[in-house]
Amino acid sequence: MSALMAIIDAFASDPFKGNPAAVCLLEEERPDDWMQAVAQEMNLSETAFLVKREDGYSLRWFTPSTEVDLCGHATLASAHFVWEHGLLDRQVEGRFHTRSGLLTARYSDEGITLHFPIERGEPAVAPEELIQALGLIPRYVSLSRMGYMVEVDSETTVRTLVPDLALIAQLPVQAVIVTSRGASQLGSPYDFVSRVFLPSIGIDEDPVTGSAHCLLASYWEKRLRKNEFLAYQASPRGGELRVRVDGENVTLLGQAVTIMSGRLRI
Repeated sequence: MSALMAIIDAFASDPFKGNPAAVCLLEEERPDDWMQAVAQEMNLSETAFLVKREDGYSLRWFTPSTEVDLCGHATLASAHFVWEHGLLDRQVEGRFHTRSGLLTARYSDEGITLHFPIERGEPAVAPEELIQALGLIPRYVSLSRMGYMVEVDSETTVRTLVPDLALIAQLPVQAVIVTSRGASQLGSPYDFVSRVFLPSIGIDEDPVTGSAHCLLASYWEKRLRKNEFLAYQASPRGGELRVRVDGENVTLLGQAVTIMSGRLRI
């Protein structure tokens, strides 16, 4: 037996950019340990597993070490997968049933628009371990379900930051998100930039993190007094996102490129 599978670069319009995800279409649910083993074999930040159901697809996401509750780039890759393989008409909304509830996607000539629930953080005091790991004094820190979000002084600081990943992995959170306003005075087109570190779940630095932008958008909506943003995640691969806050939801617009497709032996 085998399953259709592809590796897709999400939040990218060209190959080898954005965030790669593996997407696997299963005829029926498989054991958790089997899916975890496949994700470890793929060794990408996320491997997504789809199972067709009457009103869409069930969707689960695994890093090389654990299952996660929400993943933006692997959802984008999954939507791209079902449309590219002719499993769903491009005029029809993609519906994905996940541990975070129903997520939907729409196809257009500009890309794929994802509809996610907004994430909000609460002001927090930066623990000494976080300050030491980043090597700086934050302008602002919040704590959410995802982890710590840290605002720093400039886009340059975000881009050049070399954190102590071993110290970050010891923090009692899943992620550390570092962000700043875009350097408009230096010609940056971005409203805000960010980087995301998740060493505790096997991802030192995530290339592009859609789910983190559900938190970042809610923060920058208040700071910048606007609800639409051009954002950039300044990882070595990098990725651009168009983000909009709409009440209790966030929409993320991005593109995706299939790098490889084939059959997975099961």
